[in-house]
Amino acid sequence: MTTTALDSLDRLESEAVHIFREVAGEFDRPVILFSGGKDSTVLLHLAVKAFWPAPVPFPLLHVDTGHNFPEVLDFRDRTVERYGLRLLVARVQEWIDDGRLTERPDGTRNPLQTVPLLDTINEHRFDAVFGGGRRDEERARAKERIFSLRNAFGQWEPRRQRPELWNLYNGRHRPGEHVRVFPLSNWTELDVWRYIAREKVELPSIYFAHRRAVFERDGMLLTSGPWGGPRPGEPVRELTVRYRTVGDGSCTGAVESDAAGIDDVIAEVAASRLTERGATRADDRLSEAAMEDRKREGYF
Repeated sequence: MTTTALDSLDRLESEAVHIFREVAGEFDRPVILFSGGKDSTVLLHLAVKAFWPAPVPFPLLHVDTGHNFPEVLDFRDRTVERYGLRLLVARVQEWIDDGRLTERPDGTRNPLQTVPLLDTINEHRFDAVFGGGRRDEERARAKERIFSLRNAFGQWEPRRQRPELWNLYNGRHRPGEHVRVFPLSNWTELDVWRYIAREKVELPSIYFAHRRAVFERDGMLLTSGPWGGPRPGEPVRELTVRYRTVGDGSCTGAVESDAAGIDDVIAEVAASRLTERGATRADDRLSEAAMEDRKREGYF
């Protein structure tokens, strides 16, 4: 008898593939949240592996704030076309235009994603929603199980978390409820980048060092766009930067970096003492429990 030793990436990949197949067997209408960011791109790569040579049996869903970076949207559309998948786009602007949402005074739309997400889940009767959340990102996400039950209002109730022993996942839910599924829960940012390097996963150029006009606000480097800025007293400088995470442009900051290739990024992430959300996401700085508050309301 011969045995094959699995390294840490093999084990993480195997776990994620198992989770995708488990959901395919347990649920009727799953969907994958896909924004074109690094985590959701790795998530899609794993889904392709899980069902190859058959196509991915789930559609993709992107909640578009209208404040996304053009490079990321272009990459999203090219990726969907390459794999021949169906993409649903819930545009926050449509909810604002018909009065279901109101623009925030600070201009950020990240917190506004919850209502379009829940409305789209209800409209299409999705019962399992894959997300790229990882436990190392933020304290509230560290509390979450891989199978995370949401009630009929899409809300997260920490007290209803279920034990997950021996890779056994409980997907039971009542009509109207759904389950958020996080195959990358046990991954770290460094694991994601090492996997991207190993698998040669294509990413948007925004993740690598490039010259960009930015201004500083609350210790973060933001770029101007349809979300507004800079304000008076916020001088614009052209710096060599990259993005560790991508989201609503009004609250996603860049970091100064010369990491133009994957090996450079891996070395940079390995030396960092801050997670990407802690370093570059203003929406997580709104309060001590900003993420947990949003998750309780239905945020992913």
